[in-house]
Amino acid sequence: MAVVEASNLVREYRMGTETVRALDGASLTLDGGQFVSVVGPSGAGKSTLLHIIGALDTPTSGTIRVDGTDLTALGDDEASEFRRNRVGFIFQFFNLVPTLTAWENVALPMLLDSRSFTKAKPRAVELLERVGLGARVDHRPAELSGGQMQRVAIARSLIMGPKILLADEPTGNLDSKTGADVLELLAEVAHDEPDRLVLMVTHDNNAAAVCDRIVTVRDGRIDERDA
Repeated sequence: MAVVEASNLVREYRMGTETVRALDGASLTLDGGQFVSVVGPSGAGKSTLLHIIGALDTPTSGTIRVDGTDLTALGDDEASEFRRNRVGFIFQFFNLVPTLTAWENVALPMLLDSRSFTKAKPRAVELLERVGLGARVDHRPAELSGGQMQRVAIARSLIMGPKILLADEPTGNLDSKTGADVLELLAEVAHDEPDRLVLMVTHDNNAAAVCDRIVTVRDGRIDERDA
């Protein structure tokens, strides 16, 4: 089943008196059960594509369906709910709350969704154990290594049971050995459920090489061989 179906996406931005076209008719279909990387030169439109798929941005024109939902039809509140419940986000700099413990950081999306601590904590601890941090549930970010913090972020991205995880340079702030471990974990997450998609933007060719599929973006378009 296709998790992402994008057709003729155009995204234009106004910069002073000029119009910049970040996406220029990008079309793409992505199935579940895959670990997919998005590569291309700086300014090619990779991050814009990721933001549109995650309902963080809207296209100027074109269509985009993610997990069966037409994102162009969503209002602001609906888009916020979609992001909270249907998409997991993983960032280069982890975006953990420094005053919260590992399990509290993982549980945060559930707590923001008005779930109770009694429901959130067991699930958060279970996910921390899943990513190899069962002994670190009460540690705060300052007490964790970079790789451990990224594992917390991965666990957090899974807490709401999303079909799609979007990872923006997830190994960019890690050494090569730790980065390889994180990539292995992301591959496991992608493959342990047949309808889950992990989509990663990266500048690292070695990181892209471990993925099931590589999608190349050039000048706002998807290379036809990768579409």
